[in-house]
Amino acid sequence: MQHFYFDHNATTPVSPAVLASMSECLAEVYGNASSIHYFGQAAKQRLETARRQVSAMLQCQPKEIAFTSGGTEADNLAILGTVRHSRRSTKHVITTAIEHPAVLNTCTQLEREGVVVAYLPVGASGVIDPDDVRRAIRSDTVLVTIMHANNEIGTIQPLAEISKITREAGVLFHSDGVQAPGRLDLDMKSLGVDLYSLSAHKFHGPKGTGALFVRDHTPISAVMFGGHHERERRPGTENVPGAVALGTAATSIGELPTANLRDRLESGILQNIPNVEVNAARSERLANTTNICFRGIEGEALVIALDLKGYAVSSGSACSSGAVEPSHVLTAIGLSAEDARSSIRFSLGRRNTAEQVDGLINAVSESVAHLRRIAPRAFYVHA
Repeated sequence: MQHFYFDHNATTPVSPAVLASMSECLAEVYGNASSIHYFGQAAKQRLETARRQVSAMLQCQPKEIAFTSGGTEADNLAILGTVRHSRRSTKHVITTAIEHPAVLNTCTQLEREGVVVAYLPVGASGVIDPDDVRRAIRSDTVLVTIMHANNEIGTIQPLAEISKITREAGVLFHSDGVQAPGRLDLDMKSLGVDLYSLSAHKFHGPKGTGALFVRDHTPISAVMFGGHHERERRPGTENVPGAVALGTAATSIGELPTANLRDRLESGILQNIPNVEVNAARSERLANTTNICFRGIEGEALVIALDLKGYAVSSGSACSSGAVEPSHVLTAIGLSAEDARSSIRFSLGRRNTAEQVDGLINAVSESVAHLRRIAPRAFYVHA
């Protein structure tokens, strides 16, 4: 049986170019980038080349890139590093109810440290109203942290509009941009953010490597302690092969995807299956992402049924897979706990084809019909 992958927001396959560059670096460039001898300087050269490649993708300065172990560390460094650096007697942070756990749980830690955190609602659109940010800013607000594109429903936040508000208020602005590379145009000057998180494995790089954009002169403190690496922002011997892989991924993005296949998938499902709804359908979303509620069945059961037919999808973000609670993102946009548990995320990638999408539509139709027939309660109604 063939297997087809429709879970690219969880992770992406490593591209051949990335694999080749990382393998060559692991085998041949083994020096410590902090050493002054030939081997160390060879590693340093590769590290700085990768830094330039990532900065070119973000249209920023190379010195504004700090390499990390991934998006979670980048989020932690951005949020903890800026808030803890502030010497204000009281501190206030603004975020949204639909952030990734890497942001939400970091904010929870700040609350333990006495910081007041405001979690702004987004409503059914899944998009924050910039005026809500304006109204939430206080005299002691030190940071606003709002993701660029949501990993579960794909909604895109108006970062440029929000950044105008934060700049006027003199408040730092961080965005978790993990889902954006290869899917959205990225220009740190146009977006206006002060900090921006990346993770290589979301755009055909390896797991365990990422980066944080830190706008020049942004006040930030390290959250780990050791050497003076990454301009005092992130101590530890640099993962040169990981940085090289991230740099190669940044230069291999190619053309941004269109929504053709996503729309084909959505229309096929809506035409063939009654009582389904696309979550946040009217909002601007990533061209590769759709989240659909199949009422009357458990999402996890549909994920398993599709896997048995050779199709990999997700019932929510990979980081919360297996959790008993319904998705916090879906409940935040107004879904009931039952509908949230009945929702599935499909996230397409470079290798998906129209033929694969059509096969997925058929597999979903068959699986939903079967699961509704055996459901313990009658819930098979026409929308």
